[in-house]
Amino acid sequence: MTETTEATRAVVVERDFPYPPSKIWRALTQPHLIAEWLMSNNFSPEAGHRFTLSADWGKVDCEVQTVETNRSLSYRWDTKDLRSIVTWTLAPTATGTSLRMEQRGFTTEQKSYFQGATVGWPRFIAQLGEVASRLD
Repeated sequence: MTETTEATRAVVVERDFPYPPSKIWRALTQPHLIAEWLMSNNFSPEAGHRFTLSADWGKVDCEVQTVETNRSLSYRWDTKDLRSIVTWTLAPTATGTSLRMEQRGFTTEQKSYFQGATVGWPRFIAQLGEVASRLD
């Protein structure tokens, strides 16, 4: 799903998982688990913490904006000329967790970034689910 505003666009992915929010939260916030589904990193779930996500294609400079344990997490996602915000929202359900990821800040000129995020995030989130499925 995508949303468009006058100045920027956003990529939104929503998934339901049969795991409690605490398992999804661990996969979102523990560096060794993040490395399994996203990229190598030096993440820490503390507002103001600056961290880097690294892959063979380059790196993403990030800064944690908000942290509400087992509920929401947001961070700046800056790479090359893309300045965006990634927000994760977790909601408990009768069968597990509803997860919503939104990356907002793509300008209309940033078609390659937008397309990459549109294709990439569903894959990353599927891998996140696989990581969560292995947690005790």
